[in-house]
Parts: sequence; structure tokens; C-alpha cells
Amino acid sequence: MKIGFAGLGVMGAPMARHLLHAGHEVTGFNRSNHKASHWAVLTGGRSVETVQVAAEGAEVFILCVGNDDDVRQVVSQALPQMQPDGVIVDHTTTSAVVAREMAEMASASGRFFIDAPVSGGQAGAENGQLSVMAGGDGDALARVEPVLKVYSKAIKHMGPSGSGQLAKMVNQIAIAGVVQGLAEAVHFAQSAGLDLDAVYDAISKGAAQSWQMDNRWKTMARGEFDFGFAVDWMRKDLGLVLDEARANGARLDMTALVDGYYAEVQAMGGARWDTSSLAARLQTTSDA
Repeated sequence: MKIGFAGLGVMGAPMARHLLHAGHEVTGFNRSNHKASHWAVLTGGRSVETVQVAAEGAEVFILCVGNDDDVRQVVSQALPQMQPDGVIVDHTTTSAVVAREMAEMASASGRFFIDAPVSGGQAGAENGQLSVMAGGDGDALARVEPVLKVYSKAIKHMGPSGSGQLAKMVNQIAIAGVVQGLAEAVHFAQSAGLDLDAVYDAISKGAAQSWQMDNRWKTMARGEFDFGFAVDWMRKDLGLVLDEARANGARLDMTALVDGYYAEVQAMGGARWDTSSLAARLQTTSDA
């Protein structure tokens, strides 16, 4: 397929690379043009300096950008340039509100918009193992599913426009609680003088096992956080979650607490640390 791709950062760049390697014609755009040029040199793809050119004649336009306003800007620029009946796939984590707005805008132009946030982080993007939660027209999703499968291990249609974003919010709520629990478990084990490797071996095959435990226990124990999904990004996501909860009446006591804990990590200078840096906050509290 002829594909435009906006947002060649740590997630978008490997996703676009997978599309090229699968034989698709990909034109990439990034707000920081040097990133787009670098991606083109590394992959042999084509980079351009505007969204409009990237979207010109595209059957599919994929974006992985920063926030609601970025999505609004990119979609408004891309839609008029696409082929009639084209499909926009948005992998940005945004509000459900903007997803519905963009779906209406696309429909008015005779095109389709799929909100398709992902889970799996940078490693999932690099390895083509992302999980996609999609909202929007089911037939449009079916048309682009072979494209998405190039970098995804699972694609689930969640319902109408906005449903993908709501499902991603569920994902972030669950992660926030698991990471805080894991941080406290590591902190408790350290305070009790236990062998951290032995504790992991004892509990990681039982009911406490999780992806976070398997991938973050040892780095938490060593105080290593300079990698992974940044605290700034998680706070953006949890802000969307808490806004939606205020609108739908959901009670998210734990999520609000963890969001506050992440604010403390930011104040410690950990804005770009991995989300597992909740453990650093506990160590600081203990030292005090």
C-alpha cells in the first residue's frame, strides 16, 4: 500500500521501518525534520518536510505523535491529500473526545479515522510485537489490518470511535497499580534485608507474576531508571484517564494516588525516567 507516516520517534520510527521491510511504499514526516532524514538514511525510505506531502495520494495515513492538539493539526493537514476512501490510523494515546472529533472530520471528507493506541512500549515497536486497541468503523479497520499486523502481535476492535482510547486508559490504570505495588514490594524486601534475586525466583512463577515484575524487578532493585516509558508520558496518559473518570463517574482512588507519586518523581528530576522509578521515590522517603 501507499502509506504516509507522521511521527518518527522512538515508537513511530521502528513501526515505519517494519512497513518498509514488508514491501509497502512509506513516506515519512516528523516535526523535527532531522529525525525524518535520519530515518530515511537508515531505512532507505522517503522523508518529506510537510504532512501534506507525506499524505499525498496515500491509501493509509498513520500517525504516532504527542497529544490531542498534535493529532488535530496532523489530521486536518493529511485528510484533503489522501485518496478518497482512505483510512487514517492514529496510534497516539489521546482523549476519546479527540478520537470522536477526528472520526467525524474524516467521515465528512469521505474517509475514515481509526483510533488505535498501542501497548508494548519501545521494545514492542522494535520487535513488531505491539498490542493494538482500535475504535472506529469495523470495515475500515479490516482493510488496514494487514498493514497493522506488520508491527503488531494482537489487534482488537473495541467498538465505535473513541473505544480504542478508552481501552488504552484501562491499560494505563492497570499498569499504574501494578508498578506501584511492585515498587513497594522491592522496597519492602530491601528494608527486610532479603536477597532480591532469591525473592524474585520465589515469587515470579506464582500469582504475583507480571510483565512488570519480569522486566523491571531487577532494574528497580539496582536503582536503574534511565530507559523505557517516561514518567512525563505516563502522567500525560493518567491525566487523560482522570479527566475521563470525572466525566463518566468512575472512582479511581489508586490511579489518582499514583499520579501524585509520579509528580513527586518529576520533582526529583525523574521526568524522563522509566515508570518503574516509583521505586526511587520510596528509597528517597526511606533515606529521609
